[in-house]
Amino acid sequence: MRSTATPEHGGRLLQAAARYDIPVEDWLDLSTGIHPEPWPVPPLPQSVWQRLPEDDDGLDAIAAACYGSAALLPLAGSQAAIQRLPSLFPRSRVTLLAPTYNEHPHGWLRAGHAVRGVAPRDIEPAVDDSDVLLLVQPNNPCGTLFPVGQVLDWHARLAARGGTLIVDEAFIDAQPDASVVSYCGDEVPGLVVLRSLGKFFGLAGARVGFLFGPRALRERLAADIGPWPVAGPSRWVAARALADRDWQHAQRARLAADAERLAALLRASGWGEVSGCALFQRVLTTRAAAVHDAFCRRGILLRLFDAPSALRFGLPGDAAQWQRLEAAIDALRGVPA
Repeated sequence: MRSTATPEHGGRLLQAAARYDIPVEDWLDLSTGIHPEPWPVPPLPQSVWQRLPEDDDGLDAIAAACYGSAALLPLAGSQAAIQRLPSLFPRSRVTLLAPTYNEHPHGWLRAGHAVRGVAPRDIEPAVDDSDVLLLVQPNNPCGTLFPVGQVLDWHARLAARGGTLIVDEAFIDAQPDASVVSYCGDEVPGLVVLRSLGKFFGLAGARVGFLFGPRALRERLAADIGPWPVAGPSRWVAARALADRDWQHAQRARLAADAERLAALLRASGWGEVSGCALFQRVLTTRAAAVHDAFCRRGILLRLFDAPSALRFGLPGDAAQWQRLEAAIDALRGVPA
């Protein structure tokens, strides 16, 4: 991997509205993989806007209880760690899946590391000649998810010779049994896990995430970022969302059903191979650009990928949105390559 160009992201609704001359309010945005019905944020007390954030407000303990590890550092979204972690490592041989969330290779390349992207089947042989193995679990955009036992074996092999496994679990909240975050500890070498409230909780705008890992790494990252990395109102919301286990349990069941419904619709379209996770589905197809344009002309925004050619669909949020998506899929089955 060589490119350090600024990565593209989903969610550029204003840009699409201007290009296709369709008012923003008339769009169905399925481009981001964010829960379409977020955790219901209650009114915030005025006091959280008037004071600087405080580290002893209870957020750390609530997050530790929710995730299963107290070896954590709150951040302004996991993106804060993604951008800064590469500068905390000596020049390394970094292996990750290709494709994956593009901010990961971008950050490590920009920091001067040797980065290679491999297919899922090639991770196993790559472990023993890597200094850093970086996995997105489940992978974005294809949904690849490695078993916990396999991930822990890779960590053990890396840690035995001073290497590091970094696992970005931004999309794993719907499948908590697949997480390795509970294995993180203050003195556990070479295991770093990132979590975020942006996807499963649907709170991307709050910019709240966590890094779990060894105390020394957390302290270096905290010193690099500086004080008050997470705004007070965001900490207040995050603590209550993480403590709401009933909501989390209900959403896991709902998202599993919705993901299967979406996958079935896309498989029936005949456009190509379908894979994904609880919050998105990807269609691998040479028709991606044409299908993307056709959906945009109907006011439905998807995420377009060109290497390989693919589309990613987020979940509709209500019955009307499902009907709109189903009608568009049915109308566009014959879109030419």
